[in-house]
Amino acid sequence: MRLLFLACLSPKTGNCTTAERIRSHVEAAGHTCELRDVSEFQSAAEVANLVAQNPPFEGALAIHLFKAGSLLLDIQVPFGVIFGGTDINEDVKVEQKRVVMEQVLQKARFAVAFTDKMKEAAELFLLSQSCKIYVQPQGIKTEAAEKFCWAEFLKNSGVSREDVDDLNVFLLVCGLRRVKDPLYLVEAFSEWHCENPQNVLVIIGPKLSHHSINEENSGQTVKDDTLHVSVPGHCQISQCTATWTRQFVAIIDDKIDPVLTVEVEAVAKRTAGVFLAQERSQQELHAALKRSFAVVNSSVSEGMSAAILEAMDVGVPVVARDIPGNAAVVQNEVTGLLYSTPQEFVRQSQRLLSDRELRERVVRKGKLYVEEHHSLKQERETYQRLIETLH
Repeated sequence: MRLLFLACLSPKTGNCTTAERIRSHVEAAGHTCELRDVSEFQSAAEVANLVAQNPPFEGALAIHLFKAGSLLLDIQVPFGVIFGGTDINEDVKVEQKRVVMEQVLQKARFAVAFTDKMKEAAELFLLSQSCKIYVQPQGIKTEAAEKFCWAEFLKNSGVSREDVDDLNVFLLVCGLRRVKDPLYLVEAFSEWHCENPQNVLVIIGPKLSHHSINEENSGQTVKDDTLHVSVPGHCQISQCTATWTRQFVAIIDDKIDPVLTVEVEAVAKRTAGVFLAQERSQQELHAALKRSFAVVNSSVSEGMSAAILEAMDVGVPVVARDIPGNAAVVQNEVTGLLYSTPQEFVRQSQRLLSDRELRERVVRKGKLYVEEHHSLKQERETYQRLIETLH
């Protein structure tokens, strides 16, 4: 069967990684799966024309009920959808979007939710047949870059310390989008830094010039308050004279909000203990995860954070914001630590630093949780079975 697969495919993002992984499951069953970025299409009519071309597509898939699913409304072949997270957590609050997503869900042959909570939310906010929504957690597989240099990674992030082995690196993996809230912890972390210069926040992501931002804005329509922009290959890192042994690193890995980018740059320049660095490839990210002290999540909304699960898989503790998407995979003091305020984040991090038994427990339980609930084999079997329903 020849399938069209639509998703948001910004390089080095969770969406892109998930889409590639699901495509591999589909193709392993002997199907042909063509993965396309939603940004390539302006309307559902364009997608319908593509599906009807010769040779025609016989089915379709989409990640994100609104951004991708809405583009499938005019096609004449069966399709399935995979909830992205913001579609169920945020877009349902906008009536125009909710109506469209309801139409997509009604027409879809099947839908996949990453968690039970996500399925329950879809059933609550969207008129749908519960029997067509399946729960399949994301399958996790980590692969660290073999030639990754930890010292060079930190140096390129603005860390001028020679001895990096004593550093406690807190790693925040997020996109420069409002929903990821990358500045949420900055003030509290800076206060922690002022009390003890050993604590430092390093935000790692692309640096966009004002010229680039104006150029991208020119004549372009912004969808969902997010401007799709290209990412320059390098960025400059501001320097700091303070000494430290704790680094807090934020990997910026999603489509960039240029206004927020400027804001993060300004904050990094004026805030003690805060720096801005550059994104990394998936393999380098996994290598960085393994060397970090803890992985942090500060999002306002999540479907299912791959970074959290990947951290658990490589044996690194997680400190995550207490939101439904995170609480679905992080059980406080069992598989990780949850916090509701920046001040609570600091307290939880201090506990993680001082309580070795707590750290060892969440690492052990977190890895066991991923092994039991996020099997790549189970994920593959589920998608291959669902694809058969598109015949």
